[in-house]
Amino acid sequence: MENIKEKVPFMIGIIILISLCIFAYYVICEQVYEYYTKIDNTRIQTLPATDDMNYEYTLTCYNEQGKSREIKFKTSRQLREGAYLKLEFLNIAGVRNWEEVQLEELPEKVREIYINQ
Repeated sequence: MENIKEKVPFMIGIIILISLCIFAYYVICEQVYEYYTKIDNTRIQTLPATDDMNYEYTLTCYNEQGKSREIKFKTSRQLREGAYLKLEFLNIAGVRNWEEVQLEELPEKVREIYINQ
């Protein structure tokens, strides 16, 4: 019985450590953030033809609260000038997916930023 009582704090510590690792993995690797941007083809770079992604955009993007962040992402083609995009962003992997959206679909604070530009 004494032997089990001595191991309880160690086992609790291991459980806490595993829980923290799972949480950290989720926050760092799996948490998807949404950003919104407007295509500016003056901010595009043509990449060497080594794979399907021949273009790289570096654009100012905004989250729902209107906070800005410069984000790079690659595409296989040049995108339509002035198009609005919704980006799915992961901290480690960068842009995982993007889709074109209409101005009306942007969050209110982001829409205000683009209307006032």
